[in-house]
Amino acid sequence: MRQHKRFITVEGGEGAGKTSVLKDLHQALILEGHDVLMTREPGGSVIAEKIRDVILDPAHKEMDDRTEALLYAAARRQHLTEKVLPHLEKGGVVLCDRYVDSSLVYQGGARGIGIEEVRELNHFATEAFYPGKTFYFDVSPEVGLGRIAANKGREFNRLDGESLAFHEQVRATYLTLAKEEPARITVIDAERTQDEVLRDVLQKTRAHLG
Repeated sequence: MRQHKRFITVEGGEGAGKTSVLKDLHQALILEGHDVLMTREPGGSVIAEKIRDVILDPAHKEMDDRTEALLYAAARRQHLTEKVLPHLEKGGVVLCDRYVDSSLVYQGGARGIGIEEVRELNHFATEAFYPGKTFYFDVSPEVGLGRIAANKGREFNRLDGESLAFHEQVRATYLTLAKEEPARITVIDAERTQDEVLRDVLQKTRAHLG
């Protein structure tokens, strides 16, 4: 596994608030003089965004679990080679909303394909390239799904409609990964206010980047 210090990802279950905090973190780092690319998965490039539309379309209820895993890996490969690696190579910082850990959790754990099977697939797709730091935004499924229900402007995707048990498995798998890789994955209490979470993440990001 290869890691890059300036590649930072955020992870979390539905409604964890990571996307909002990531936008504020992006602006804060720019003000501090960093050349920052903020991006997301699935997506982040024209081809990968088209794959995203297929994956997350609520109408695609018939999608097979392994098809889903393969599509995520394909989008990830395109995004990595087209956007992430070039920005890192020129000395910039990359902030990415989701990466391989999401596939390990959602397809490997919650879908039941198997974490190691999905990890092997993504090692092929990314050539085992990983972030130097990952922030996992931890929130109970009840709180996260409640936030989604209250946010009428948020995109509703196919994963939002999964059962509570599915989202509970998502959280449990994230926490397992965090225990396995404590040096890379930092657990953030995301049930606090957005300002409190941002201050925490910004402080830890500064410490990580040095």
